[in-house]
Amino acid sequence: MAAFVSRYARAFVDVVTAAKLDTAALGRQWSDFLATWDGSTELRALFANPAVPAAQKIAILDKLNVRLGLQRELRNLLAVLIKNDRIGHVHEVAAAYHAELQARMGIQQAEIVTARELSEEERSVLLSGVKRLAGSGIEPSFRLDRSILGGTVVRIGSTVYDGSLRGRLARLKDALVAG
Repeated sequence: MAAFVSRYARAFVDVVTAAKLDTAALGRQWSDFLATWDGSTELRALFANPAVPAAQKIAILDKLNVRLGLQRELRNLLAVLIKNDRIGHVHEVAAAYHAELQARMGIQQAEIVTARELSEEERSVLLSGVKRLAGSGIEPSFRLDRSILGGTVVRIGSTVYDGSLRGRLARLKDALVAG
């Protein structure tokens, strides 16, 4: 990630926090803009074209905003990205914004890997345990990996909690070889 991406993200979180904006609504607006961005090669090509003046690109953003209904602060951030010829990094800025916002709210990403689909009750019990491990709020993402054979692998930040059957067998093998 380019260094400027985190600066834009931190500044935008400062604006969002100071203005006490609805972060859930902003998240939906980011998603709407990114879906429009991803869905239109013409739009991306136009915004990447150095022959098109920034003022014209911002005018196009404003026409697009009539349909999308972006909050003024998000529209302004996109305009700044356009003016500074950084709009091509909009996905990175959006991801960095989301990560910075979560960090300030004390929410950590938690990747939970299981060998099979979990019932709602099993998910609920597992999530409460992961929250205790994290010591804070979490934003979980679930993934299936049948190669772990059974159990669960949880990644919170750079820490991995391996309670998988495959992990246990590997540790048992290492203990037997060492001893």
